[in-house]
Parts: sequence; C-alpha cells; structure tokens
Amino acid sequence: MLAGYASRKELSQGAHDPLFARAVAFEQNQERLVLVAVDNCGFYNATAEPLRRAVLTASGLKPSELFLCATHTHSAPALGLDGQKSHSNNVQYTQGLQGKLVEVVRQALQHLGPIEVGVGSGSSPVGANRREVVTDKEGRPKVILGRNPGRVTDREVQVLKLVRPDAQSIAGVIFAYNTHSTALGGRNNIISGDVHGLAAQFLENYYGPAATATGFAGASGNIDPWYRVLSGFKTNNGWIPEPILLGTLLGEEVVHVSDGIGTVLTNTTIKTAWKTISVPAKSGDEESATGATASINITVATLGDIAFVGWGGEVFNEIGKAVKEKSPFRQTIVLTHCNGAAGYLPTSSSYSEGGYEVQSSHFAPGADEALMRETLSLLKGLKHD
Repeated sequence: MLAGYASRKELSQGAHDPLFARAVAFEQNQERLVLVAVDNCGFYNATAEPLRRAVLTASGLKPSELFLCATHTHSAPALGLDGQKSHSNNVQYTQGLQGKLVEVVRQALQHLGPIEVGVGSGSSPVGANRREVVTDKEGRPKVILGRNPGRVTDREVQVLKLVRPDAQSIAGVIFAYNTHSTALGGRNNIISGDVHGLAAQFLENYYGPAATATGFAGASGNIDPWYRVLSGFKTNNGWIPEPILLGTLLGEEVVHVSDGIGTVLTNTTIKTAWKTISVPAKSGDEESATGATASINITVATLGDIAFVGWGGEVFNEIGKAVKEKSPFRQTIVLTHCNGAAGYLPTSSSYSEGGYEVQSSHFAPGADEALMRETLSLLKGLKHD
C-alpha cells in the first residue's frame, strides 16, 4: 500500500523510478553529523523511533547527530511494523528498510575522507502555496487544496556542494526545497520518488556515479508542486510528464547554484543538539494543568557557520522562513519530516481561515511561536558554545 492518500484502496501496481535512502556523514574531532534522506512519505504509524534506534544502536551516533528525514513522496510504501494495523507487505518492506538504513549509514561513516563544503542558495518556481481561497454555496470564502500563487512563498533552493580536494571532483550535493512531493495523486498507484526523488536522480545522472545527491523537503506544510496530484505519468504525443519536468527544473537550479559556489569550508567544527518540546494542542491531546499539549522533535546542528534545523512534522512555509531569517548563522537549512511524524503544524493566523491542514492538525494556535522560540534558542546555544 502506498502512503499519503486515504482514498487509495489498491496495492501498488509497479514502479516508474526506484526509491533511495541516501546518507551524508561528517566527522571532525570525534563529533559527527549524519543526514539521511529516505524516499518516503514519512515515519508514520509509530515507525520513527524504531528506525532511529536501529541506526543509533548500530552506528554509535548520539541522538542529536542523526537527521533521519523523509522526502515526503506520496508514491512510496506506507511504513508500518504492526501487522494488525498495516498490510503484511508493508510490514515486510519496513523491516527491510530498517536494515538498509543501518547499512547506508554504516557505509557513509566507513567512507569518510577530506572534504570541502560550499554553500549557496537559489530560487525555483516548482512549489506554490496550495491554500486556494474559493467561495462556497452560501457565498462565504473557504480554503481548499489547490493553487494560490498570489500568496508569498519561500522558494529558496538551499545547496551544499561537497568536493574531494585531492581529486577536485564533486562527491555530492545536498539540497533542500520547500514543497510536498505530490505531483502524483491518489489515483496513481505507481511507485516514484516524485519531485524530490526525481530531482536527486537527475543530479546523480548529471554529476556521474561518483556523486550522491541528497534532497530534503523544507518547510512545506502548505506548499504543493505547481502541477499537483496527477493520476500518473502522461507521455502521449511527446508530452514530458509533469513530475519529471518539475524534478528536472529543481535539479537544474541545484546545478546552477552549485556552479556558482566559490568559498568553501574545511576543518570546521560540528555541534549538535536535540530536544522534544511540548506545544499547544487541540483538546483531546495530552491534558495538563496548563491545557492540552502535543510534542514535536527538534534537531539542530552546525558545520561552522552553516546550521541545520530538523523538525519532526509538516511545518508551514512561513515558519521555516522566519527561523531562517532570525537564525544567528550565515545559512540555516530547514529540513522537515525529520526524526518524527507529528503532522501538520500551521501558522496561528491560518486557524481562522480553516482548510485541510488546520482541520487535520492536532496542534493549536501558538504552537508555531513555541516551535520558533525553542528552535532559535537551540541555535543560539550552539552559536555560543
């Protein structure tokens, strides 16, 4: 069973392109940082902790040193380890994935070598705000899932270029971009990495077999691809399928940014931190003296003056943009679906508008302010350590 759309009732029917788990490992002075991108919708059905524990136990990494992230493609198998709640095929797939995650991190740590890191940013029109405002039968405005290009969206493409100094060859690129990987919709039953996965495959084809392209979904809880929820890969009369078009467009911007990166970092310090925070939630979640709360995981790390923020949920675009702007570091790269699956975390102002994300979220207004405050506090702590 593929993940991401409740309307799906059938098993997958084949694969358009392969799914990958990619890992990039950094080490300096016994401090480590490992970034893992898995072509999957997310670590739902209580799978985040078992998968994380398996990797941490096998690698000896500290919890703060691992960013285990899903790219949020909605055309990958749903994860599940409970045979009572998940299809037996999916349980088998998840168990196999656990072993592969352990192995890919092991290999990344085993192949450490001198590296020069460059950072840059560009922009791409691939993602657009999806909270479209329409009028209902009574003439009242309501928010639906569609396309709202008039609303300001953070379209930044963040890129790290990794170069082997001995060979002056690109060992890989890391990129983050703010969009759901939902060019394909619920009527599609063919496996695909969708926008992020196809962009990564394009980059690895462009750079050659020695390079790894590791892509992440930024703060995109309210962002979809420009062409969204299509029924499949249309190819008649020379048509370029929209998922491939979008993935290639994103990949080409990564190349353009990478080509323009000049200044590099070497022998820089690595710092990491991890925290599970409680934030306001709708009634019915964990009740306490101060009201209902829900938890979300925050992971932060730095490579010199480059910061990484990992959030364990689907965080709205404006929240990620605000943290990047207020961060004390020169470049702050926000990754979502990271080390958890807490669901949608909207901006407080979105609740009066309604819409799918607000209705399905178990967070309440004020959760965004708490997440930003705690994240910036962790970043400031790393800055002054």
